[in-house]
Amino acid sequence: MTRQNRSRARLRPLCAEVHPDDGLDPQEFFRPTSGRRGGDRKALQLCGQVANTLHLALADSNDDLLRNLHVLRVAPAPDTSQLLVIVAPVTADAALDPRAVLARLAAASGRLRAEVAAAITRRRAPKLLFQFAATHDASGPNDREVRP
Repeated sequence: MTRQNRSRARLRPLCAEVHPDDGLDPQEFFRPTSGRRGGDRKALQLCGQVANTLHLALADSNDDLLRNLHVLRVAPAPDTSQLLVIVAPVTADAALDPRAVLARLAAASGRLRAEVAAAITRRRAPKLLFQFAATHDASGPNDREVRP
């Protein structure tokens, strides 16, 4: 019998139901969690830097199609070694072919990654994954996005 099973066996006659938090140290359980999210802050800071850099790189592009895009959001996918970049047309009435946009972004991804590498201070530049959103909703993925 493992240590956890023995402690649960001792707790069973003391209460009507055994919950996952029974037997935990109250100092650990009630400790505030607001100060322990240092990794998330750095990931969000990196995503912000990459979004600004890509916004400028797309605006300065020689390709008319890429110049008509702006960055809605950059998020870790699943960590900061890969970043998901969600782009949308600058104007809402622009009718862009999602497949053509993703093909042009794939062709320019090396140059865009080099721009990101020059702007951030990291040992390795993150890999960029692109998604096209037909709307300007920056809250997250929606039904009108096209994935490569």
